Amino acid sequence: MGLLGRAVVAIWNDITPEGRDNFIEWHNRQHIPERVAITGFRRGRRYAAEYGSPEYFTLYEADDAAVLAGAEYLERLNNPTEWTKEATSAFRNTLRGVCDTAFSQGCGDGGYMITLRFDASEGRREKLSTHLVAELTKAGAMKGVSGVHLCIADQAVSGIETSERKGRRVDVPNWVVMIEGSTRGDVDTAGETLSDETLRQEGMSGDMQRGLYRLEFSLVDVNGSSASKNVA
Repeated sequence: MGLLGRAVVAIWNDITPEGRDNFIEWHNRQHIPERVAITGFRRGRRYAAEYGSPEYFTLYEADDAAVLAGAEYLERLNNPTEWTKEATSAFRNTLRGVCDTAFSQGCGDGGYMITLRFDASEGRREKLSTHLVAELTKAGAMKGVSGVHLCIADQAVSGIETSERKGRRVDVPNWVVMIEGSTRGDVDTAGETLSDETLRQEGMSGDMQRGLYRLEFSLVDVNGSSASKNVA
């Protein structure tokens, strides 16, 4: 098992205090169901930060990258509902990456997920990827860990201007590692095996942004193929 499909949309955002309740209702009752109803979308999940920033992390899993650059998804992005316009006006510090899944394996889903965001030095990407796959494979066998994933953003697709993001600054993360599991402590321990110092030696550039998130909401496409796929 692992992520559902071979591509994801990974989104982090803060929310204004006055917009929080509306954001959660919109996300639960309209936005995640709307996204999961798109052909090729398999699941949507929202997490809230235990520590780290931004406050919320949303993960959409899809069949492949073509779905995330396809006409049906872009049609929704270019025709946001009034509730979407209202809810996203309260977003702050937004990051959004349309990513290929480079590696994913696990025994199931977890209630906690750590996310690591960083970049790779030119000429050292293959070395870093090989190192991460080896380390994630080991982390996946640790107590309480149910899934380990490496996703790499497609900068061109991530940067497509749409009506939904118009007027908002949306940064693009580059490399994303996710480790999920049953308890905060187990996931945190697994995440600590990927240190800034070691990853820099293997090809990471810049600083790593680390956050630990607790699952709040999840919705699976029960009408399409929901079979998990190992990706390596």
